Amino acid sequence: METQTIQAEKKEKIGIGYLIKKLYHYIVDGLDRTGILSYKFTVPKRFVSPLPFLGFLTFICFLILGISGALLLFFYTPTLSGAWTSVALINNTIPFGIIIRNIHYHASNAMIFLALAHLYYNYFSGRFKIRNEIIWVTGVIFGTITVLEAFTGYDIIVNTRAVLAVSIGVSLNYSAPMIGTQLVHTIFGRGFPDFILRFYALHIFILPILMVVLCLIHFPKYLTFDLPFVSAVSGAILVVGGMYPVSLGIQYTPQANVGYTLPEWYLTSLYAFLRTFMPKFVAGILLPTLFILMFMVIPFVDTNKKYSWKDRPFFTALGIASIGQILITTYWGFFINETAPTPTQALFIDPVQLFGAMILVAILCFVGTYIYLRRLASQGGGIARRGKKVAQQPITFLTTKWITVILVAMIIFQVYLNFIGLEAYFHSFPNLTMFDLGCVFLLFAAMVHIYRYSKPL
Repeated sequence: METQTIQAEKKEKIGIGYLIKKLYHYIVDGLDRTGILSYKFTVPKRFVSPLPFLGFLTFICFLILGISGALLLFFYTPTLSGAWTSVALINNTIPFGIIIRNIHYHASNAMIFLALAHLYYNYFSGRFKIRNEIIWVTGVIFGTITVLEAFTGYDIIVNTRAVLAVSIGVSLNYSAPMIGTQLVHTIFGRGFPDFILRFYALHIFILPILMVVLCLIHFPKYLTFDLPFVSAVSGAILVVGGMYPVSLGIQYTPQANVGYTLPEWYLTSLYAFLRTFMPKFVAGILLPTLFILMFMVIPFVDTNKKYSWKDRPFFTALGIASIGQILITTYWGFFINETAPTPTQALFIDPVQLFGAMILVAILCFVGTYIYLRRLASQGGGIARRGKKVAQQPITFLTTKWITVILVAMIIFQVYLNFIGLEAYFHSFPNLTMFDLGCVFLLFAAMVHIYRYSKPL
């Protein structure tokens, strides 16, 4: 009997499972003294709302941007004559180049959107009160740097749109009292060659390093890694990239016709203020800074022990009003009066109309919020109470046989989508390739969700 046990142990040591186990313990023991294992990752076995870990999904977009950006660096040339040409080479010649560039562009948009959603979720849910103020403040700074990172990214293409954005940036820095000239020479240099190299360094090194440091401070100890949602976000980026491919733009030359050029959606609010022809320091620096500071000081002002938005009417109304301000200024930033006789008049925004609309929206948000919360309180739903968590029930309207049939059909469809994606790529349809690949990721997320939701409790 002992001989059989010894032989079984020897066979186990020879098996692949034993080797994998030994490798796992070797890696864990080696990482035990590092900071990596200080984070505790939770992999949910059931469906969980993505709202509490929007920050981690934002970080996933950051990783996608890092990988895709590193691949683009192999072919990008940071010179005045080579910047636009090298990006055109990536678009038209480099294998998978247009796909990687679309992923990079739309991942940046997704990261900004998710960061904004993450901020507002923590604001309305009061989760910033559970953790310390440092995490909230670093999050606001991280979001601001994310916008600057995206801004420097689309500027180094050196098309007409980028040059317009840089010229606005230069004029804003010049408007800063006392230090304006020094800011321009430090950030933008003394000409186009300087600007490209400095923005290149900011985009690929300086700002990402700051973001990594802020991540180390901002991340809580316990993180949720939900593979279906990570796959869904990645798939959504690819699907949007296939439907709305990023434009190369017009190469900048002194003779190029800029026309009516608008910035990215996350900068149109700032552009709306500038188009009122107010003093640039007020419109382009003071107002955005006040908006950022408003969020930064929230943990030091909203200090009561009430967490739910239902129990914090003033701060709930303030948050809804801020969303209203973003929406109304974004709309005005995209507005162009094409019937105006001159380009200057076409871009001009009447400050009375803009700020009048902003004040009206703010009043409506406050009044509407207070009326709704008062009515909710009168119906007995004003105070949020912590009750028992309701266990999620598995799928009961489908038998195990039908669930198996659905999953098998989805797997077959996965294979079909992969085949179609390959065919689209080999026949030079990169947009269709991205769309199909995004559908593959989205379908995978749906499959995992159905599988784990169908398991008995």
